[in-house]
Amino acid sequence: MTTTAAPATAPFRFFDVHVVRSRRLGPAMLRVTFGGERLDELASGGRDQRFKLFLPQPHQDRPVFDDLGEGWYTAWRAQDPAERAVMRSYTIREQRPDSGEFDVDFALHGAEPGASPTLSTPFAQGSAPLTAGGPASRWAAAARPGDRLTVLAPAVEDNGGVDFRPPAGTDWILITGDETALPAIAGILSWLSPGTQAKVFIEIGHEDDRQPLPTFADAEVSWLVRGPATAAHHEPVLDALRTAALPAGTPYAWVAGESGTVKAVRRHLVRERGFDRRAVKFTGYWRRGASEEDLLAELTAGAAAAEQD
Repeated sequence: MTTTAAPATAPFRFFDVHVVRSRRLGPAMLRVTFGGERLDELASGGRDQRFKLFLPQPHQDRPVFDDLGEGWYTAWRAQDPAERAVMRSYTIREQRPDSGEFDVDFALHGAEPGASPTLSTPFAQGSAPLTAGGPASRWAAAARPGDRLTVLAPAVEDNGGVDFRPPAGTDWILITGDETALPAIAGILSWLSPGTQAKVFIEIGHEDDRQPLPTFADAEVSWLVRGPATAAHHEPVLDALRTAALPAGTPYAWVAGESGTVKAVRRHLVRERGFDRRAVKFTGYWRRGASEEDLLAELTAGAAAAEQD
């Protein structure tokens, strides 16, 4: 199977992009295609390639920055929160360098323009104010061709925004996640070498959120549909793992999704399944009751405290 070492370099650059088109993938997922100048310089590493997406405030037609140089983060933090761009982390679902486009799949988290559209009809743009979901979900649900954003994305394929890196000696792959991890899971499966053994558990909110997941790997995919009445009390991925028959040999696990579920899955794999901690890559893509601003504030405070210590 394919293995990769840690990246030697990790340069990222700012790119101005615009919406080319969007289409609904299912009740909870929307794909937005972006275009822009210099996108031939954007170099996705595939797999779970993440990048930073910057949204304008509702009264702006594009994100506003005071600095796009090496000190961008400090300058961004210092901006008036009502004026600075809304920053979110997303996965590059697919890049097409020849056409200067890339796709990003958004989990909508209930963001709807008016009544829920059917899968065969486009969004009724501007039909009603969007109140559900977070800023990125609301933006995606209302996105129109020409809408402008800024992204901070990799300029080399081997970059620090790719986490899926099974080490040499791995015999099989375990992948778990929810809707927010689905774009990364799709990217990982399309990247795996022929014959790689993989067990995949994906939690979704509706049967129609299933997607084709092309892969050359020998992958067994389990779709776990949570019921709306029990969503707050059950953990479909963890429940499925507890009873799953897993392959023999040395595993590598990639675990993503809601932070609490991710931690519970990691504990199960390490304590009950005997996985080596170093062979479990886990990432909380979101946390119940917390925005990315909350998480960034916690991270910044933690870093400041560490420096003082």
